[in-house]
Amino acid sequence: MIQLDSSHTEIGTTKKTKVAASSHVSPWLTPIVYPIGRRLVLPFYFDKIEVSGWENLPNGGPVIVAPTHRSRWDALMVPAIVGKVATGRDPRFMVSIDEMKGIQGWFISHLGGFAVDVKRPSISTLRHGVELLQQGEMLVIFPEGGDLKKNRECTLNSLQPGLARLALQAESSQPDLGVKILPLGIYYNPPTVPWRCQVRISIGSPIQVGDYSTGSIKKDAKQLTQDLELALKQLGSKTQATVEQDSTPSLYSDRKESFI
Repeated sequence: MIQLDSSHTEIGTTKKTKVAASSHVSPWLTPIVYPIGRRLVLPFYFDKIEVSGWENLPNGGPVIVAPTHRSRWDALMVPAIVGKVATGRDPRFMVSIDEMKGIQGWFISHLGGFAVDVKRPSISTLRHGVELLQQGEMLVIFPEGGDLKKNRECTLNSLQPGLARLALQAESSQPDLGVKILPLGIYYNPPTVPWRCQVRISIGSPIQVGDYSTGSIKKDAKQLTQDLELALKQLGSKTQATVEQDSTPSLYSDRKESFI
């Protein structure tokens, strides 16, 4: 969906915004769309969905979910894995402003999504992201960006420090807030995502943002970004090494009591 470009805007500057960013999870639409996606759409389209690392899902507290981005199917995969059934909460999404148009934009805005100008993110948007984390919410940001044609390759694209800066600003806003970043690898086989293809999802160990506090946000963001990139690459390597094996539990087997 998006890749934050942090080179233009930081919270605390004097740039003005006309409308405050906000997000909303519809109490009637969400309980309809996500169960249909999880119970009907995903198992109908995909032959098998394998998931590893369930034990790494945070039980609570502020968390930024940082998935790889290979397909538009990710928009259903992510809430199916880390959403209310698994964690008891509905994730919020930072979404490119280009995606927030027409009927698609209406659905996204009612399912917890809020728009961001990727090239020039406003203070209002970044502040809302910080506020969500301060409230202990789960925020999804795709750190590779929304170029699906480029992202469809198996190699990980370079990450920009925008996600890390947002996480660090939230962590520094309240003592011991405990922001975590959750690496999430989503890999389709074959990568063109044809009918009845397979999906392997790896949930990585949470990264504690509070461990990156040297006093220099630029330096901390760079290191945090590098560590997140390394974590996603390791998830990718692990997935490639086991892609031919069938021992990993399926989304619709070991979690049947929760997802079906």
